Amino acid sequence: MRNPHKNKKGFDRLSAALNNSFKGLKATFKNEEAFRQEIFLALILIPVAFYTGDTTVEKILLVSSLILLIVIELINTGIEVIIDRVSLDKNELSKLAKDIGSAAVLIAFLNCFIVWLLILFF
Repeated sequence: MRNPHKNKKGFDRLSAALNNSFKGLKATFKNEEAFRQEIFLALILIPVAFYTGDTTVEKILLVSSLILLIVIELINTGIEVIIDRVSLDKNELSKLAKDIGSAAVLIAFLNCFIVWLLILFF
């Protein structure tokens, strides 16, 4: 398959890459309920982070834990899409890959929860 960015340079390459990124965000938002829930959670909690964090470091930790959760969800969705592209047949390795991606989201969520808990209550 031909790389669409291969011959692009400078701003044209950056513009094309940004366009593709926005398409990916839009498609994920449209098709993944968990991603929509995490985005809405972030839209609520990011302003709360700036209000409740006492120091710059606390604010950074609160916000970055939310962003990490969203990034891991995007990676998990990419894994799921690739697996479904290869085959919709049930396969133990496909299930394992999806389960591992899901576990990564769980760990990111627990990280977010613990960061918020420690900063807000301890």
